[in-house]
Amino acid sequence: MIAPANGTVDRWAWDYVHATDLAAKLAPPPPPREWERAPDARRIAAPGRPSTLVPASRRMKTPSAEALRDPKRRAQLLHTFLHHELQAAELMCWAVLAFPDAPPALRRGLVGVALDEVRHMNMYGAHIERLGHAIGDFAVNDWFWDRVPQATMVTHFLASMGMGFEAGNLDHTRRFEERFRAVGDDEGARLHAMVAEEEVPHVRLGTHWFRELTGALDFDEWRASLPAPLSPMVMQGAPIDRDARLRAGFTETFLDRLTSWKAT
Repeated sequence: MIAPANGTVDRWAWDYVHATDLAAKLAPPPPPREWERAPDARRIAAPGRPSTLVPASRRMKTPSAEALRDPKRRAQLLHTFLHHELQAAELMCWAVLAFPDAPPALRRGLVGVALDEVRHMNMYGAHIERLGHAIGDFAVNDWFWDRVPQATMVTHFLASMGMGFEAGNLDHTRRFEERFRAVGDDEGARLHAMVAEEEVPHVRLGTHWFRELTGALDFDEWRASLPAPLSPMVMQGAPIDRDARLRAGFTETFLDRLTSWKAT
């Protein structure tokens, strides 16, 4: 696979996904103004990984509300969220390269989301340090990377990331905002609240372009667009943040279908 031309946004996205240095993941250079002309579709199979981020040998359980009284468990949870943000940033860049025929405004939007995810990573990293730990102290799992790149169309990507994992994050961040505040970690609660609010336009990018490209924001169309084995079950928290999801472009009808959905 040939790398994009130097000095283009495409090359910037390519370099970010392939970077193996933690500093490059946390502080990439600003993206250029120019885009590659007539780019080929490039589907990167796996990201570069800093040696400090060690893969987990098994799936890690989310700590209970009571367990979060321990600063180490809070740091571990934030480390998981930081890695989610890293994967999201990488996968936005992945989509820029994989779907060069997507509308230019959508591709620009994906770059903007990637930059927001990088900023969120740094916010999580700063609080992890306040809790006495560092990036790399805990194992990570490339769960998003194992699934999202199976998307063969840009609408499938929007379904799984913008309307799927990022929408679910609206639910999860609100829940953990409450849990961090309950154990006296007001700074952690504030961090979750800020990320939750800034994720709303990310999800709105997904709902807007899914509607534009498919003709409607239809639940059945969305569910059919999820790459296997993804399902609506893993795309929501309990409870869902209905207000945030409505502001992000979902409809009441869609959310009613989501909350009542059961695997058959």
